[in-house]
Amino acid sequence: MRRLLLTIAALLVAGLAVWAIEPLRTALGHAVSGDVDALQAQLRALGVTGALVIVALILVHAVVFFPAEIVNATAGLAYGFWVAFPLVMVSWVASGLIAYWLGAVAGRPLAVRLAGEKRVASAEALIDRSGAPALLIARLIPLVPYSLVGYLAGAARVPVWRYTWTSFVGVLPITAAATYLGHALDDLSASDPLLWAAVGVLVALGVVTATAARRLRNASR
Repeated sequence: MRRLLLTIAALLVAGLAVWAIEPLRTALGHAVSGDVDALQAQLRALGVTGALVIVALILVHAVVFFPAEIVNATAGLAYGFWVAFPLVMVSWVASGLIAYWLGAVAGRPLAVRLAGEKRVASAEALIDRSGAPALLIARLIPLVPYSLVGYLAGAARVPVWRYTWTSFVGVLPITAAATYLGHALDDLSASDPLLWAAVGVLVALGVVTATAARRLRNASR
């Protein structure tokens, strides 16, 4: 109970910090609404401070769900692939560890409260409580919200090292693809092989997601 109360207090403090820091509050509004143009303009106006806003947004994603690809693509567009990619990858791993800690402290009820029973049930159908392959699959499929995997892995006491490396490897393809596509928007070129590779990764993950969703629906029936 003491750990749970401390967790609630920490979340309240974090919420107040987001509300109090105007650039972060504004950026979060852009991310939640999917306004890439407004987020990009804000980041470029902030300069180096915008990179800190990107990191903060990704950490906030541990409790506020929005499409991760929006932040990744906007970071690539604002700062270029080779700066944005390592920045967002490290930040996503840190965000995943925050979600893991929340799950370890508060367990499944927190996951249900933040993500809903249906999403939790879908994620549990994909996540084996100890197997690395299942964790990798859960990360590769955009169908499963990023933080939700952390809640359930923490609640199930999945070893933290296994959770960390599978999170890194699992989100690497879609993060790299989205960040590069954002970077490429500044100067689209049909002759760019990396652009086509990024598009191929997103298409392949879309097919995998659709297949997984269909199997989950069939299993639920």
